[in-house]
Amino acid sequence: MSRSKRKLDHIQYALNTGQSRTSGFDDLQFIHQSFPNTYVEKISLKSKIGELNISSPIFINAMTGGGGKPTEGINRQLAQLANIFHIPMAVGSQMAAIKDKQEQQSYKVVRQYSPRGLIFANVGSEATPDQARFSVDLLEANALQIHMNVIQELVMPEGDRDFRGALKRIENIVKSVEVPVIVKEVGFGISRESVLQLQEIGVNFVDVGGFGGTNFSLIENKRRDRQMSFFDEWGIPTAVSIAEARSVSDQLTVLASGGIQNAYDIAKAIALGADSAGMAGQVLKWLQEDGMEVTIQHINDLLTDLKMIMTAVGAQDIKSLKTSPIMIMGQTKEWLNERNIDTKQYANRKS
Repeated sequence: MSRSKRKLDHIQYALNTGQSRTSGFDDLQFIHQSFPNTYVEKISLKSKIGELNISSPIFINAMTGGGGKPTEGINRQLAQLANIFHIPMAVGSQMAAIKDKQEQQSYKVVRQYSPRGLIFANVGSEATPDQARFSVDLLEANALQIHMNVIQELVMPEGDRDFRGALKRIENIVKSVEVPVIVKEVGFGISRESVLQLQEIGVNFVDVGGFGGTNFSLIENKRRDRQMSFFDEWGIPTAVSIAEARSVSDQLTVLASGGIQNAYDIAKAIALGADSAGMAGQVLKWLQEDGMEVTIQHINDLLTDLKMIMTAVGAQDIKSLKTSPIMIMGQTKEWLNERNIDTKQYANRKS
């Protein structure tokens, strides 16, 4: 099967399999504040990803590219949304553009329709420094995502089976590019141990890509004759992964993704320690089912809802939201406590 056809299959299967509510966010609840002492128009959503300033704490996460005209059309719409709302956007893996010049336009369209926006290039850990620089230059990108997708590759019929040397290759890329490098999981979460390994090689940005969003094991199993269904429930829930990553360092930039569907999920992710929240599958679903105009309204509603939630907890800005007291319950609490991450610190901090 061609790489282009596989990309199109991924999009269709992603829409068909949907997203579960297994990201862990339903185990979190803000502690109600009777005297929030603020008002909606006072709320600021301005945020930062490292030193990159963004208008709100959301971004459009890596989705597609390399599937010819269909994926070019999707990326054009996503770039238009990013441009309208002044939010960052990441492209899908650019390996297709590296190997086939004809696929480059399906990625370049993003910069064409978001000319002054923050764009994240994207390669896998198998990429060389030259390939990483090419991917950044192709989009005049502001940052580079390196995606980790071991489980997807194992389930993928034609996937990789050898993962030796990934950390060394990432280290070489970090040393060779002039933009921030974000290491991103693709739906299976990043553990505390993995974050520590990344810090040792100079990575200061992680996108947890937790379990509970688009499930690439389910997607790849749809393409297999013999199912590897044991991987369908594999991974670290997004809420858990955010807390694990944040427990490593306050200086780390943590991006949350994996099953984020609404403003309440975004607010909870930030209260857990994320600096920004990425949405992919939900935005794609909106575009495919409702069209561009209604998707714009959905995002406007999302931003309005986030301001309402921040007002309710008395958080006038994103920095304040990060210190809002929040209860952690259920399986998320059990997981974090077993990992010696104290959940009481979240419930008893001062907002």
